[in-house]
Amino acid sequence: MNELVRCLPSPTLPGLHLPCLDGLDTYRGWLFKWTNYLKGYQRRWFVLSNGLLSYYRTQAEMAHTCRGTIPLATAHIEVGDTCHLVLTSGGRSYHLKATSEGECQRWVSALQQAKANATLLMHHSDDSGDEGPVPQEDRALTQGVLKTLASKLDDLSTCNELIGKHGAALQRSLSELEELRGSSESTDKVKAVNERATLFRITSNAMINACRDFLDVAESHSRRWQKALQHEREQRHHLEETIEQLAKQHNSLERAWRENPTSYTGVERSQEGDASDENDEAEFFDAMEDSPAFITDTSGTNHMLRRTRRSRIPDKPNYSLNLWSIMKNCIGKDLSKIPMPVNFNEPLSMLQRLTEDLEYSELLDRAARCDSSLEQMCLVAAFSVSSYSTTVHRTAKPFNPLLGETYELDRLEEYGYRSICEQVSHHPPAAAHHVTSQRGWTLWQHITIDSKFRGKYISVVPFGNIHLQFHSSGNHYVWSKVTSTVHNIIVGKLWIDQSGDIDIVNNTTKDTCRLKFSPYSYFSREVPRKVTGVVEDREGTAHYILSGTWDDIMESAKIVDSSQGCGGSEGKQKTVYQTLQPKLLWKKYPLPDNAENMHFFSSLALTLNEPEEGVAPTDSRLRPDQRLMEAGLWDEANVQKQRLEECQRLERKKREMMMYKPSTQPLWFEKRTDETRENTYVYRGGYWEAKDRQDWSQCPEIF
Repeated sequence: MNELVRCLPSPTLPGLHLPCLDGLDTYRGWLFKWTNYLKGYQRRWFVLSNGLLSYYRTQAEMAHTCRGTIPLATAHIEVGDTCHLVLTSGGRSYHLKATSEGECQRWVSALQQAKANATLLMHHSDDSGDEGPVPQEDRALTQGVLKTLASKLDDLSTCNELIGKHGAALQRSLSELEELRGSSESTDKVKAVNERATLFRITSNAMINACRDFLDVAESHSRRWQKALQHEREQRHHLEETIEQLAKQHNSLERAWRENPTSYTGVERSQEGDASDENDEAEFFDAMEDSPAFITDTSGTNHMLRRTRRSRIPDKPNYSLNLWSIMKNCIGKDLSKIPMPVNFNEPLSMLQRLTEDLEYSELLDRAARCDSSLEQMCLVAAFSVSSYSTTVHRTAKPFNPLLGETYELDRLEEYGYRSICEQVSHHPPAAAHHVTSQRGWTLWQHITIDSKFRGKYISVVPFGNIHLQFHSSGNHYVWSKVTSTVHNIIVGKLWIDQSGDIDIVNNTTKDTCRLKFSPYSYFSREVPRKVTGVVEDREGTAHYILSGTWDDIMESAKIVDSSQGCGGSEGKQKTVYQTLQPKLLWKKYPLPDNAENMHFFSSLALTLNEPEEGVAPTDSRLRPDQRLMEAGLWDEANVQKQRLEECQRLERKKREMMMYKPSTQPLWFEKRTDETRENTYVYRGGYWEAKDRQDWSQCPEIF
C-alpha cells in the first residue's frame, strides 16, 4: 500500500488541501516494472525522493543495492491505458504498472509534482553559474526568502483579522435582520447571505492556515534542500573527474591496441564471453540500466586517433503545411512520381538511409568470429532487425536520389568497412549497395521501393534481397526487408510500424531463421513492435528462440528440450520449447541530446551528410536542395528541388526521343543473375581506385 502523508488546513473545505510529503518529496510503494519478454512485469519497490525515482527488488535492498535511478527533472511522464505509465529519460523508456487506477493516479500526481520541483531546482542551480554560490551565501539567500515569506504571512494575518471583525459585524447585522418580521422571500434571502458570509469567513481562515503550514514546511526543509544541493554539486564534480580519467585510460588502451592488435584478441574474446554469460540469476535489464556509456576520445591530437565527426546539425525549423491540400490527389499513386516539397523530407537521401543499415556493423564483426553457423545466424538476425531501430521516430521521407547519384561511406579507420551506393534506376526507384569489411565480411543488396498512399496511411514495400558473405567460413546469407507503414497521415500524430516476415537462409549450410514482425494492434496485449523468431538447421530442428522489439533489443535463448503442447489455431499442435537463460544479442544506442529537434537522427545519421573532400561529384552530400534543407533554408531548398526534378524529366525525355540508352547504365554496378535466378545489380569495382586518383571524368553532371 502506497502512503502519502497530507496535511489539511483547519477548518477543512472540500478540495482545499496542500501536500505535506514525508521527507523531501518522498513517496514510496510497490509497482510492476517491465523487465524482458520471458519474465514480463516484475514487482519492484520504488522510492521517489529529491527528484529521483529509484527502484529495488525488495525493501531490504534499500540499504545496499539500488537497481536503477530515473532523474525526473529531464524525464517525460506518459499515462498509458488502465494502470500503466511510461517514463522516458535519457533515450530509455521504463514501462510501469500499478495494481489499481487510484494507485496509478496517486503515483502520477506524485511524479509530476516531483518533476516540477526538480525542474525548478535545476533552473535555480543553472542560474547560479558553473561554480555556484558558497554554502554561506545559500543559507543567507534561503533565510532572506523565509523572512520575506514570514512578512507576507503577517500581512495576510492582518487582513484575516480585519475580515474576521467585519465578517462578525456583518453576521450580527444579518441575524438582527433575520429576527425582524417580514416576508418569507426576504427572510430566505437574508439566510442565504448569512450562509455565504459564514463560508467566506471559513475560507479565509483556511487560507491563512494553509499559508502558515507552507511556511513551516519551507523552514523545516530548508536545511535539507541546502544539503541536497551541495551533494549534487559534489557528485557532478566527482563524475567530471571520473570521465576525464576514463577518457585518458581509453586513449592509452586504444593506442596500445593499434600498436599491437594481435596481443589483445584473446582478451576481447574473453570479455565477450563473460558478458554473454552474466546475469544467471533473475533479472536481465536491471543490471544494465545503470551501465556507463562508452567513451570515445576524438580529440584528433594524435594521428592514431579517429577523426572527429560532427555530433549535431541545425535544428529543424517549424514550418506549417496543409497536408491534405497536397495528399488528397495522391491516393493510390506511387509517391516517387509525385512532386513533394521538402517539408515532407528529412535531409538525407534514400542512399544514405540505405547506408544506415550499417549502424550496428559490430554485430557482423562478432558474427565473423563465430565458429558455430547457428550462433552466427542469431547475430545476422539481430543485425537484420537493428536496421529498423533508427526508423521508430523517423516519419519523414528521404530524398529520392537522382539517376546516377552515388553515396560513399568510408569508415575503414573507425569500423573497418567501406560502403558505396548508386541509384541504378529512377522509375521504379532502385538502388544498389556494396560494403566490404576488413573484419571478415561482405554485404551487397539491390533494393526497389514501392510506396503508395492509401488515404489514412502510406505503405512502403521494399523488393529485392540482401546478401551477406563471411570470408573465413564462406557462409552466404540471404534475406529481404519487411513492409513499413506510416499511420495518421491526415489526422493525428504520425507513427510508423514494421510488419511482415523475414526469412533468412544460409545458402551454404541451409540453416534458416524466420523472424515475425507483429503489426501493432490497439486491442492486442502483446508488447508493441514485437519481433520473434526461431533458428533451425537444415533438418528443421530448432536450436534458438529469438525475441525482442525492432526499436530496442534482441535476445537469443538456446533450446534444450521441446514437446508438443495443446492445440493451437486451425487444429495444429503448438511446440513448447524449454530454453536456457536468454542472452543479449543487440541493444539500441541512446539517441543524441536534442535529437527531437534534429529529425531524431542517430549518432551515425548525424554524420552521413557531413561534407567530405574527395568524394565523387555525384555524391548525395553535394546535392544542393538537400544541403539547403539541412541548413534550415527550406524555401531555397524547394526551389532547387524543383529545378533538379525538372532537369531530370527533360533528360529522360531526351533519352527516350533519341533512343539513347548508354547513359542510363550504372557507372559502378552491373546487372547479373544471382543463384536464385533473379536479376540483381552487383558492384563491378573501380570506385575507390578512381577516388584515389581523383579521376571522376566518367561521372555525369546531375546537380
